[in-house]
Order: sequence, then C-alpha cells, then structure tokens
Amino acid sequence: MSPTSIPSPARAVWYLGPVPLRAYALCMLTGIAVAVWWTDRRYRRAGGPQDTVLDLALLAVPAGIVGARLYHVLSSPDRYFGPEGSLWLIPRIWEGGLGVWGGIAAGAAACAWLLRRRGLRVAPFADAAAPAVLVAQAIGRLGNYFNQELFGGPTTLPWGLEIDAAHLPPGYAPGTLFHPTFLYEALWNLAGALVLLGLGRRLTRDGGASGGRLMWAYLMVYTSGRAWIEYLRVDDAQLVAGLRLNVWTSLIVFLIGLAGYIWSSRRPLSDAVTVPGRQDSPQPGEPEDPHDAPSAPTEPVSGPVSGSVSEPGPGEDTDAQAPDRVIPAKSQAGRLREDETQ
Repeated sequence: MSPTSIPSPARAVWYLGPVPLRAYALCMLTGIAVAVWWTDRRYRRAGGPQDTVLDLALLAVPAGIVGARLYHVLSSPDRYFGPEGSLWLIPRIWEGGLGVWGGIAAGAAACAWLLRRRGLRVAPFADAAAPAVLVAQAIGRLGNYFNQELFGGPTTLPWGLEIDAAHLPPGYAPGTLFHPTFLYEALWNLAGALVLLGLGRRLTRDGGASGGRLMWAYLMVYTSGRAWIEYLRVDDAQLVAGLRLNVWTSLIVFLIGLAGYIWSSRRPLSDAVTVPGRQDSPQPGEPEDPHDAPSAPTEPVSGPVSGSVSEPGPGEDTDAQAPDRVIPAKSQAGRLREDETQ
C-alpha cells in the first residue's frame, strides 16, 4: 500500500435501531437536496415563480430514480436476467446501480411536461439546473466509494484506491490499488459546474441571453469526462464493437449536446420565463387556459333599467342620469322575449 493511497470505508450502512441508514442512499439524497436548493435560487433569480422547483422535484426525482434504475438493468442484464441472475435484485437500488442517462432523461421529461402545463418555458429552468445537476452527480458518486464499486483498473499512482477482500475483483491480489474513478468523476463534475457558471455569465453579458444553451453545454461537459473515466473501469458492462455501452452513450449524447448548442445559438434567444401568450402561469386548482374559466356572459345595455335607476327630475339629462349598465345576458334575453309577446 502507498502511504497516500485512499482507504475504502470500513462500512456502508449504519443502524438507527432497526432502521438501516445506507451511505449510498444518503449521498444520493444529499445531492438531490443540494441540486433542488441551488436550482431554486437560480431559477427565482431569473424570474421563475416561487415553489416551482420544489413542485418539479416532487415529480422529477421519483421519475428519475425509476429511469436510472431501468437504464442500469437494461445495460447490465446478466445480473438480473442471466443464468445466475435474479429478478429480485432489480428493486434493490440501495446496493448501487443507477444509470445517470436514464435518470436525466426521465427527470427532464417530467420537468418539461409540468413546465409546459403551467405555461412556463423549459430553457430558463434547464439553464438554472445545469450546474446544480453536476454538483448533485459529484455528491452522488461518493455513494460508489462507500459501496466499493465502479472503480477503475489497477494503478501504481500514489492516490490509488484500496479495496477490501470482500469487494476485490477475481484475479487481483490483495493489496492491489485501483483507479478511484468515483473521485475522478466527482472532481470533473465540480470543475464542469464552474465552467458552466462562467459560460452563463459570458452568454448573458451585455444584455445577452443564455436561451437554454447551458443545458446543452452540460451534456458536452459531462460526457467528455464520462467517456474516458468509463474506459478506466473494470466492472462488468455490455460491450458494443469492443467499447463499453456507456462509452458509446457518452459519445452520442455529446454529439446531441453539440448539435443542440449550435442549433439554439442560431435561433432568436430569449430568457423569458413564461410561454408567449401565457403571462400568468395557472396556480394549482385553476384552469390552465384563462378561456376555460367559467364566467357569466354579459352584454352592455344602454339607457335606464327599470327598478335600478331613479327617474330623472324635470330638466335633468336622461343620458347623464342613466349611465350605461351591464346586466346578465339571461335577464336581457328574458326582456326580449317579453317584448316579442307584446
């Protein structure tokens, strides 16, 4: 062992009475809490309605966890569907196995759906969330450290990661040091968050607009690091043309981010929070479209209305004394029917 090597935690779960407190879950929840808090601050500073981010989180977080788990199961099927696999392992997310690609896709889709229902544009929220998501991913990677999983190949570097005998991969001697890929990705994500903050200030300088470009940049920043970090890992993974599936996914998502950034930069940019024509987003319980709100139709009727305006005195101007009145259309229709029968 190197004197500067990184020791793995002795345990990954603690018990509060009969309740297990798992480090992996605590890291994930901490990352989510930080992302929600910071995104809320950034979104409200951009003009977003209060409590919108919290409402989005209540929908997007469960959707993201389900999407992340499904991506992991489908991209590593042998553990669940193989000859020695077990379907009962699928819901055991506390043991690790959340694919960030599925989580981001499902969470983003849930957020976009709710934002559009409320008459809010997706781009300002996406720009507010982009650096916060990277910080959340950095915190979440600490869960892999506690679980002693997803580490890289052997290394002689002084910061090599120690793995105990219970988690040592087959074929490696005790005392072997491994690349701490959890640390590489965490540091990469934190540096990427700083890059996005600087890019956001540059894009909005002198009255400019970000226009959703930070989220496209997020895809490029994250995947450019994930590709080479993924290449270092030694855990089992699906191979496609000799490369791990997540490496191919990183390359494809990077190209999507690049195309989206170029496409959005060539369009008219705006950081307006609301969708044009939807000046006020509906509150919970209110109709989405103001035209859907029930109201009694009315028609203006000029002249005095019997029983509602006093009779003019001698020499008084009738028009001045009896201003235009607005009465319900139902009453007006009744008067018309009475006139027709006379």
